[in-house]
Parts: sequence; structure tokens; C-alpha cells
Amino acid sequence: MEIYTIGFTKKSAAEFFETLKRAGIKRLIDIRLNNQSQLAGFTKQDDLNYFLKELGGIEYVHDLRLAPTQEIIGEYRQKKITWDEYESRFINLLKERKIDKILKKKFFSVPSVLLCSEPEPDHCHRRLVAEFFSRFWNNVSIIHL
Repeated sequence: MEIYTIGFTKKSAAEFFETLKRAGIKRLIDIRLNNQSQLAGFTKQDDLNYFLKELGGIEYVHDLRLAPTQEIIGEYRQKKITWDEYESRFINLLKERKIDKILKKKFFSVPSVLLCSEPEPDHCHRRLVAEFFSRFWNNVSIIHL
């Protein structure tokens, strides 16, 4: 099974949607805490839902259970915590939320992508979510688009 991840920052709409179509994505899981901001551009929740359906026949799901808290994000952005501390706190949050029990492997039985804003997965919670699931499920490949 494959879990895909993608960030929209530094991508044009054309590049973003073509990447999803080339990868055969059928479900996009938006794991951003804030997806209504003007900074989201073409990925604002209602617009993204429309574009995904019309341009690629892709289902849109927004799941806040896979998003960090505003507190964790704020402390990291204000440099009150390091990336390692962010990562540890976020993983603990996923454990507290019992994400591995709530979202079952079959949810990812169709080609699915985790969406966040960061252009690269290195310092992004979408990578952490994908890696979290790979600890509980066998034969998971993580592909960063």
C-alpha cells in the first residue's frame, strides 16, 4: 500500500493538479489546521474541493484529527520549541487521539494523498502522519509528490 504526501506551497495550480493526476490520486486528505486563509490560494477548502472534483475526479476529505494544535504550531513558528520537540509533541498527540484505531488501513485502499502547505516533507507534519501509519501497518510505502 502507498501513502502519498504533497505540499502546495511553491507549486502552481497546474503543477499541483497535474502531479495528483499523474500519480493516480483518488482521495486527497487535507490535514491542515487552517485551510480557509487567503494564503491558501487555490487550495482554500471550498475551492480545492471543487477543483479536485472537476479536474481530476478526486474526493476531498478534511480531517483535523491529523492536524497539529494551534499551540504546537505557534510554539514552533515562534522558535519556542525545536523541530525535534515539535515532532515528539505531534506524535504524542496522534497517539492520544488514537489515530491508528480511528483511521483504518482500508481508508487508504484507494490512492490517497495527505495535503499540507510545506513545499518539502522534511519539516512537515504530513510526513509524520504517513510515518505514524507505517509503524502500525505492514507493507506501507510513503511517496512524497
